[in-house]
Amino acid sequence: MKEPLFSVKNMQLLKEPFNKNNPITVQVLGICSVLAVTVQLKPSVVMALSVVFVMGFSNLIVSFLRKTIPVRIRIILQLMVIASLVIIVDQVLKAFLFDVSKQLSVFVGLIITNCIIMGRLEAFALQNKPWPSLLDGLGNAAGYGAILVIVGFLRELFGSGTIWGYQVVPQGLFNIGYENNGLFILPPMALIIVGIIIWIQRYKNRELIEEK
Repeated sequence: MKEPLFSVKNMQLLKEPFNKNNPITVQVLGICSVLAVTVQLKPSVVMALSVVFVMGFSNLIVSFLRKTIPVRIRIILQLMVIASLVIIVDQVLKAFLFDVSKQLSVFVGLIITNCIIMGRLEAFALQNKPWPSLLDGLGNAAGYGAILVIVGFLRELFGSGTIWGYQVVPQGLFNIGYENNGLFILPPMALIIVGIIIWIQRYKNRELIEEK
């Protein structure tokens, strides 16, 4: 009997990366981009969507080709697929979101070396059918992106007093002495926020804590 497209098993591929198998807070992957692109919310969201596109379609394409890929050149082929998709993302950003493209700078190109993408291609797409592979790619990329968005939101709010470039902290607060927290725009704050998220996650999911 054919498995439903949105069976419980398939839906787990989408849901687990948001919590018990998050690429950043559980697998501790992709930390560099969390430090680099999360000073503001807008580049955080754009980077998250870019990784969703690249990871989802790279998983799908590699899964389609999995039975024809010689083992000895699989890494090269995977990098070619990822690089092609990253070039598409880069050109679209330069054409329609040039200011964000400048903010993200080289980090769009560095999606090619994102260990989360290569890890899912090796661990999942090469062994599974296209539909589950697509869901796995989208789920892991969305789980990664969710952390970027949370960190970017908090850093911009408390570091600059803005959200998406618009001032949200009332001017009246600044008039009576409120000041933006400069620590939030520094890279170490991204690690601190991720650490707090990890702590909350471990507290709510005790099974993630290794028994000593």
